[in-house]
Amino acid sequence: MKIHYRFVLLLLMMLCCTRTAWAAASDDLVRLQQQWEQIRYRTPAPAREAQLERLLGEARKTTAANPGSADLLIWQAIIESTYAGEKGGLGALSNAKAARSALEQALAINPDALAGSAYTSLGSLYYQVPGWPIGFGDDKKALELLKKGLAVNPDGIDANYFYGDYLFRKGDYAEATRVLNKALQAPPRPGRAIADDGRRKEIDQLLDKIAAKAK
Repeated sequence: MKIHYRFVLLLLMMLCCTRTAWAAASDDLVRLQQQWEQIRYRTPAPAREAQLERLLGEARKTTAANPGSADLLIWQAIIESTYAGEKGGLGALSNAKAARSALEQALAINPDALAGSAYTSLGSLYYQVPGWPIGFGDDKKALELLKKGLAVNPDGIDANYFYGDYLFRKGDYAEATRVLNKALQAPPRPGRAIADDGRRKEIDQLLDKIAAKAK
């Protein structure tokens, strides 16, 4: 059997380049996650908007340099939507739309990326953004997407938190309490201690709001 050494060498070089590119994208993802966590949960409110705007610029460049990465698209969208939340007003709607577009692209590439985070993040956009004629908000779509996120990651802290928040806003306090308590039982995520701690505090605050309404 004749071995085509040049072909084998070319294949090895391609595999090496692919692994190197994957490792670089993975490093970029971790960097974006860590910076977002610091801004979202450790930075005083007056400074958040400017820092998120800077981080969003970095995220867009990183995503452009790694086309086809669902993970990076998801994180670009998370940063974009967080920036929109800090920015507020009608001016933030363009950022919300950009986040929606990035999440739709991520779903087209890999619906299960980052444990279904695209479903959960897109669902959260649909119930938080105003509806027509101002924005694209749609509670029916939100519920459908949030449930898809839970189907992929039923025990995840974010998937349960956002579903619980949706239920709270809809006035279903009993089910919201059940779901939010489940979120508190989510296993720790490796390397995401700051985000986990911040999210649990948000869950506790939401449970306090529910308790206050029950009085």
